[in-house]
Amino acid sequence: MFTEQCTLNNHMLIHTGEKPYVCEVCSKSFSQKGYLSRHMLIHTGEKPHVCEVCNKSFKQKFLLNKHMLIHTGEKPYECELCKKSFREKGVLNKHLLIHTGEKPYECEVCKKSFSQKCSLNNHILIHTDRKPWVCEVCKTSFSVKEKLNRHMIIHTEEKPYVCQVCNISFSQKCSLNNHMLIHTGEKAYVCEVCNKSFKQKFLLNKHMLIHTGEKPYECELC
Repeated sequence: MFTEQCTLNNHMLIHTGEKPYVCEVCSKSFSQKGYLSRHMLIHTGEKPHVCEVCNKSFKQKFLLNKHMLIHTGEKPYECELCKKSFREKGVLNKHLLIHTGEKPYECEVCKKSFSQKCSLNNHILIHTDRKPWVCEVCKTSFSVKEKLNRHMIIHTEEKPYVCQVCNISFSQKCSLNNHMLIHTGEKAYVCEVCNKSFKQKFLLNKHMLIHTGEKPYECELC
């Protein structure tokens, strides 16, 4: 039931499939005039919805509303299992796959499955050898953006990972983790032959040559 005839008319278009409002630029059609108006912003580039906090502008109101959560810190979507909260429902849905163990995205090449599509997309690059993320400084290319981000620290000399004990800083988290073993005294890498333990894996690998008798470094002169 509808209070106005025009509202009923708009509703009926759902059933008829009619789309009388046509974009003059790309000929895409819409069932309602409001949908066409929103679509036109793609062509005009207009962003009428402005954030009052940082003045960033958006084409659609729902995008502004989504952006405002950054400033308010509000996370309205909560996981019922672990109580972790999220700004967006889509992110919550992805998070829930951790609890269900569901991995709906499967690689067609090796059949390995993933819980998120972005993880599958990153994995696919292993099979294609494609490295689309290129460093603008030295032109080294990477298959995953995260690897490029880690690489860029070499050029910026940024060291964001700081030891809480002695305040030495590192460019990568793995380097900080290795450093922390100095303070904890932990030796996580154990030789399966003689049970001698080491703080770092490369030291264990070096030690293993004693047992294998392998001598990988050869003099090119004699």
